[in-house]
Amino acid sequence: MKYQLLKVHGSGNTFYLYDSLYENELDWVRLTKWLCDPNNHEGADGLLLVLPSEKADAKMRVINADGSEASMCGNGLRCVARYICEKLNVDSAIIETMKANLTVRKEAPIFESLPTYAVEISPVSFDLQTLPMHYEHKTEIKNQLLPAFSDEILFTAVSVPNPHLIGIVDKQYIEDVSHQQKLAAYLNGDNEYFPDGVNVSYVLPISESEIFVRTYERGVGFTNACGTAMTASALIAKLYDYVNVPKIKVYNPGGFVQCQVEANENSYQLSLIGNATVLGNYEIDNDLHILGCFMTDEQLQYEKCNIFVKEKLGNLI
Repeated sequence: MKYQLLKVHGSGNTFYLYDSLYENELDWVRLTKWLCDPNNHEGADGLLLVLPSEKADAKMRVINADGSEASMCGNGLRCVARYICEKLNVDSAIIETMKANLTVRKEAPIFESLPTYAVEISPVSFDLQTLPMHYEHKTEIKNQLLPAFSDEILFTAVSVPNPHLIGIVDKQYIEDVSHQQKLAAYLNGDNEYFPDGVNVSYVLPISESEIFVRTYERGVGFTNACGTAMTASALIAKLYDYVNVPKIKVYNPGGFVQCQVEANENSYQLSLIGNATVLGNYEIDNDLHILGCFMTDEQLQYEKCNIFVKEKLGNLI
């Protein structure tokens, strides 16, 4: 039996994408771990499964590189959005995810002719039970010092619906990743605060409309970008006046996105806007052999975008 997969990325967050008619067609954990092995065609961050849905135009499941399953993935959802919109020949669609049915749509390019899609990020909750997180009997943590984690960094805990710990930091914490590495590795191991682990992002405000985000992603480690983390970071930056515009440019080690943030009391409408790039087409067999691959030239356009980002950020990445 032969299987056709795409290799795709959003903001440098790389995935294989497979369209299946059946939830249990293959051993997804085994397949994902093999596909994501860095020694195997440079690996990937996870596998995006596109499945039939009774509630929406399609269903997305996200298997992380370590075999765990994520409830959502913003960068991956953009790639699925493009795949479904092109498959159905539409400009917008509804995608079922683990926690919500989300609206996706084709957008004008954010850079030259870069294929660009916007995806809804929802639901949003600051209730620590939704992450889950346990910290001194608190029910919420919003822009606060947490001495157990740092004496300097203001943290916010939020689920969107993936669990995130967002720290607003000075430039030194972006240039030297050791503090973030140590904290994130601890919080994703055996610890008293996050029984299921957490995505840890350090956020540097750059201007009234721009931030930089570096994320240690649960089940992955440091990643070029995490879509829900960038959106959550944009929300926190907007809520606590680190930026003052509704559409925020978010830079990351893999490029940049735009995050639309609308906040009214406890109601939040969030959109993640960025590239959905197809790197190539792959064919594999039952014995997990790659039989062939055909690479596209779309990455050339994205690399031009990366040059722009590197000139903007200098030594941050």
